[in-house]
Amino acid sequence: MSKARDPIEELLIKKGVHVGSRSLTKDMERFFYMRSRSGFYLIDVQKTKERLRLAARFLAHYEPSSVVVASMRLYGKTPVKKFCEVTGFVPIVERFVPGTFTNPQLACYMEPEAVVVTDPKADHQIVVEAAIARLPIVAFCNTDNTLEYIDLAIPANNRGREQLATIYWLLATFVLIERGELPPDGSLEIPIEEFEYKPEEV
Repeated sequence: MSKARDPIEELLIKKGVHVGSRSLTKDMERFFYMRSRSGFYLIDVQKTKERLRLAARFLAHYEPSSVVVASMRLYGKTPVKKFCEVTGFVPIVERFVPGTFTNPQLACYMEPEAVVVTDPKADHQIVVEAAIARLPIVAFCNTDNTLEYIDLAIPANNRGREQLATIYWLLATFVLIERGELPPDGSLEIPIEEFEYKPEEV
């Protein structure tokens, strides 16, 4: 009898969260599962699930207003805003002003205690400033990302609409479970689709 697949892992596969890019960096080799016939590097969804839970435990210890969640990617903006609406974290989805974490003279200056980024490549300025400010950085990382300055990487397809909605929905669920706001086997009543970017939002 074949072993039943974990429902979280099943969801990750169904939504394509495990489908990486056609490149694989040295940093991301540990999360690599296999290469598809079409040349895409596939991510081990068990490791994605484990890292989502680990990140949730880490983030749940912070006062919500002290955690910044960022995305400069268009498809990441809706998931980040919905994630922050559910968790109370602070979203940054518009232009990131250089010096936001490092220059107290700026009107937009912030002093978060932790930062979450959607893509270390697209969110590079945020990652660099968080590193200068010695802030812990959690990041969703595709197979072609590097992990410079990243403290906790969550391996995932971090570019697709459905994929970003799914990983932020799951992370929100796990954060609320860690806070005791949902039961251990609970999930958000809000459907994943509400976390997904819609073209009409442009």
